[in-house]
Amino acid sequence: MTSKNIFIILLAMFSIIVYGQKPGVKQKKYIFFLHNKFMEEHRLDEAHPKYGIVEYEKVLHQLKDSSNIVLFEKRKPNTDPALYALKIKKQIDRLIKKGIKAENIAVVGTSQGGYIAQYVSYYQKNPQLKFVFIGASFKDDSLEKDPDFRLYGKILSITEKSDDGHVPLSQEQRFIRSDIKNFKEIELNTGLNHGFLFKALDEWIIPTKEWIYDK
Repeated sequence: MTSKNIFIILLAMFSIIVYGQKPGVKQKKYIFFLHNKFMEEHRLDEAHPKYGIVEYEKVLHQLKDSSNIVLFEKRKPNTDPALYALKIKKQIDRLIKKGIKAENIAVVGTSQGGYIAQYVSYYQKNPQLKFVFIGASFKDDSLEKDPDFRLYGKILSITEKSDDGHVPLSQEQRFIRSDIKNFKEIELNTGLNHGFLFKALDEWIIPTKEWIYDK
């Protein structure tokens, strides 16, 4: 089954959730997965010259289980992160309006997807939402240029030691000026540079799922 077909099925599922919930769906976890920048501009079977193929479908498969619903979309080239985050915010708002608890909703993003997830955190300002930012905190990055930008929610940040220019999220001004009560950061050491998030590695997928399911 192609990713396009999978996404169509999930969109139909999402419509069922929003417009006519089935028994039990309120207890499920809802995971928004936001991919990296490379995938915006390339087909799923195109390889990055340094990092290879993005293991997108494998990541989705490993995130998915019987107790959750994974929502995802392959974004168009040159998607504006701030505007796209508003789209995700509206989808989250609809879920919450229909009775899904914020604590059962997670936004997971790799690289550019992680920056979009940070915008969602800023827009939502909901301390119960869960977020996982993967490879999405770098020295003097774009979000550091906004003195009013703050983060909200329960946040897990995952970085890679060999990823050039990365810094721990806890050292970023946007984090320092925030009032995060539930936070964890992990620095991996895979030696894969930024390519670590191209791969469906247990090193970042397992802690991501643990964070999503942690009470």
